[in-house]
Amino acid sequence: MAKILVIDDQRSIRNTLKDILEYENHSVDLAEDGEQGLEQFKANKYDVILCDIKMPNMDGMEVLDKIHEQNRDAPVIMISGHGNIDTAVEAIKKGAYDFIEKPLDLNRMLVTIRNAIEKKDLVTETKVLKRKVSKTYDMIGESEPIAQVKNMIDKVAPTDARVLITGENGTGKELVARWLHEKSNRAGQPFVEVNCAAIPSELIESELFGHEKGAFTSAHKQRKGKFEQANGGTIFLDEIGDMSLPAQAKVLRALQENIVSRVGSDKDIKVDVRVLAATNKNLKEEISNSNFREDLYHRLSVILIHVPALNDRKDDIPLLTDHFKNIICDELGMPQKTFNEDAIEELKTINWTGNIREFRNVIERLIILGQETITKDDVMAYARPMN
Repeated sequence: MAKILVIDDQRSIRNTLKDILEYENHSVDLAEDGEQGLEQFKANKYDVILCDIKMPNMDGMEVLDKIHEQNRDAPVIMISGHGNIDTAVEAIKKGAYDFIEKPLDLNRMLVTIRNAIEKKDLVTETKVLKRKVSKTYDMIGESEPIAQVKNMIDKVAPTDARVLITGENGTGKELVARWLHEKSNRAGQPFVEVNCAAIPSELIESELFGHEKGAFTSAHKQRKGKFEQANGGTIFLDEIGDMSLPAQAKVLRALQENIVSRVGSDKDIKVDVRVLAATNKNLKEEISNSNFREDLYHRLSVILIHVPALNDRKDDIPLLTDHFKNIICDELGMPQKTFNEDAIEELKTINWTGNIREFRNVIERLIILGQETITKDDVMAYARPMN
């Protein structure tokens, strides 16, 4: 059932729509002019607004503008007995969901209302999903080390400069890469992640650059590689320090010439990709040990961003605790729990070798096993590493 507002200066139209829509199990409010309609719109939440274009004291176009000043996503269906193509086009340009002429085709009216409600629900679901995604990928912290990282992201993201992100396992290197993409001019384009450590060395070239049908035994059809999939957007080469030397040579060529070649093909494919890379290894040591190409290192490290370990930013633990507590309680469908000050101070004393990844897991364990108010005793019982 939807809540619908009908704004029309003709009583017969208002009452007819009310009878029909209530028969369809909708809740209907009526307004006889634009001013009354706006007052009701401010006081209530409506799924759909039906608004006549020609009314005394305030025409429908002005009502439409004022409604959208308050809620840009409110679906407004304009109705008029004096309509023409120009009027309809103007209404749609101003943001109306649809335009229907009088005398009203009631079947069309009901279909239009249903479609408008479905669109509104979809917009709402999308916003909720975006908020969840944004919340999941929030960069939480106000300490000096994390503030420096945020500052670097803000400066570097709008450019196409390549970035090498370093830091221990679990510090949030992928999060930095995502924020670099989301704050860039490529934000609306693909963000393609490749975990170089998870792909066997014999398959890494096919994964990155694609292959032609028949290029090798299991190549049953042509396949685009990650560089092609990321065209116009960003590719994130995670754990780049684990990439084989032959694959490094191919990546170097892609960076130098902005072209790739699928395995089994001699055809060059032009790509426009921003490259971000990350590693938990000391690449200069890897170069000294002949495990990493120095020329590739210099291509990747135009900008260096080091993500601090949690042990170096323990002042952020209260904020991180609150952030993960809210997310985890929502995910588990549990009532929100609280951490008292002694519990927070005890969390600060732990040696977080697994960084943020370990910290989140510990918070989840405490929420599941701890009391409604989580105490220092809970932290000592469930958060400390087992001997």
